[in-house]
Amino acid sequence: QVQLVESGGGLVQAGGSLRLSCAASVRSFRTYAMGWFRQAPGKEREFVATIDWYGTTTYYGDSVKGRFTISRDNAKNTMYLQMNSLKPEDTAVYYCAAGPSVSIQPANFGSWGQGTQVTVSS
Repeated sequence: QVQLVESGGGLVQAGGSLRLSCAASVRSFRTYAMGWFRQAPGKEREFVATIDWYGTTTYYGDSVKGRFTISRDNAKNTMYLQMNSLKPEDTAVYYCAAGPSVSIQPANFGSWGQGTQVTVSS
């Protein structure tokens, strides 16, 4: 089981930027694929981005493609989500997750953080 802790959420105006971090407390962080998901009130959990063990393969949800960038630093056991050109519809709780392979499906990820709130005002 991987312990994951997100940080970096907050309130930002539309068009602004935020960088989320996900710190993992596991020795073998470099063996896990990682992902970001988000959930807005009354909506299902939505795929945002995923990255492989080496950080060379990434996939993005259509709604964030070109605006968000996922990355990881295996030496620091940390994954990041750089969010630019934020829109009010990006408002949600953002979760990081760890699993055996890159995937857009939440079920692929066995470990989850507690989430961090991102609110984008218009």
